[in-house]
Amino acid sequence: MTAPTPYIHLPGTARAALTFYAEVFGCAAQLHTFEEFGRTDGPADAVAHGYLVDGPVALFAADVAGDQPSLKSQGLMLSLLGASAPSVLRAWFDALSEGGEIMDDLQTRAWGATDGQVIDRFGLHWLIGFEGDEGH
Repeated sequence: MTAPTPYIHLPGTARAALTFYAEVFGCAAQLHTFEEFGRTDGPADAVAHGYLVDGPVALFAADVAGDQPSLKSQGLMLSLLGASAPSVLRAWFDALSEGGEIMDDLQTRAWGATDGQVIDRFGLHWLIGFEGDEGH
């Protein structure tokens, strides 16, 4: 059984978002347009379905059409706790922070782990952290 994969609906920014996440996570983005899918309920070049390819994070996204609601995330975080080496997680935190908002800076907690939270420029709330460190 595979884990759930977030599928976000964005207000015309799916191409920019998936391209950004591919850059952050060092992978590729696969994008399919409304035109490719034979859809006429939005701009031909809008993203009907897109996803990250061969990366450490799984994520799907599409542009909304008509009166479909777009992403509004409250009470949900995408956790990357221990998902990679501390240096990589620090780099992801910094990259996701660009144009976004740091909710809780990456810091060592009383129990010894390091974590922090950021809402990126597309509205996704990330929890990033790790145990120990590698000489930072």
